[in-house]
Amino acid sequence: MKKKPEKQKDLEQLRQQLSENGSIFLTGYEKLTVGQDFELRKAVRGVGGNYKVIKNRIAEKAAVGSPAGDLLKELKGMCSIAYTSGDPVALAKALAAYAKAHPAFTFKAGLVEGRVVDVTGIQTLATMPSKDEMFAKLLFLINAPAQRMVTAISGVGRNLAVVVDQGVKENKFQG
Repeated sequence: MKKKPEKQKDLEQLRQQLSENGSIFLTGYEKLTVGQDFELRKAVRGVGGNYKVIKNRIAEKAAVGSPAGDLLKELKGMCSIAYTSGDPVALAKALAAYAKAHPAFTFKAGLVEGRVVDVTGIQTLATMPSKDEMFAKLLFLINAPAQRMVTAISGVGRNLAVVVDQGVKENKFQG
């Protein structure tokens, strides 16, 4: 059993992690084997997130005064958190894919960029495109009109060059 200084250290460490990460998913992990847990941690790390099994009382104390306070109060059962300061969609997708393959892993709630979301919100988030995909689509939409304009302008010059070339070949331009 941990001594009080060790518990205090865990509390401060969790408080710091909760304050640094804007997206937190509260999950249940009952009946997962060690191999399944390792696979889950690997999937979460693969998308730039972290996964941690938490003690309910320590999590509740650590969340006091932070945006995660509403999410982590009055926890019951075996709980764990997955969190990231990066793309919440990527983490939600990884967790949803894992939950689909392993029914023992469940979502309880989440905190996405300061807002508490329920299980359906997490599932919706998991179906959205990631930030990188959204940026790529946005850049395409911004760039497309410019590409069309360049094509149209270069087409006029190309057509003029073809007409001049044909006039030269047919000796239409004699001085």
